[in-house]
Amino acid sequence: MVDVSGKAETAREATASARVLVSTEVLGLLRGQGVPKGDALGVARVAGIMAAKRTSDLVPLCHPVAIDGVSVDLEVADDAVHIRATVRTTDRTGVEMEALTAASVAALALYDMVKAVDRAAVITEVRVEAKSGGRGGDWER
Repeated sequence: MVDVSGKAETAREATASARVLVSTEVLGLLRGQGVPKGDALGVARVAGIMAAKRTSDLVPLCHPVAIDGVSVDLEVADDAVHIRATVRTTDRTGVEMEALTAASVAALALYDMVKAVDRAAVITEVRVEAKSGGRGGDWER
């Protein structure tokens, strides 16, 4: 694990995204009365937030960071559900891994919620969209 004790605590933020490709039937259910298993979008949102807080338990050599805030937004689009996770901290290391974990686990939870209706759902395009703060400065896709 990299020693970050010599680094200053600074404000940092990272945003990651993912897409879950689903059938038109699932899109209709998500826009309407919901899927049989329950509130798929709500469950995915909470799963993403919880996952961000547990990233250092899941990813080897990832520092635990003091998370100041996490937002997970899900948008039902024409052919997919778009997930965007943003994590904020004031710490010695960035939160890109926390944002990626939040987006990924939100996508996994969404798949779990819709799989009874659409086993062919696909999780795709998990990626960092932007980061700010720290020695590396700001970056945006």
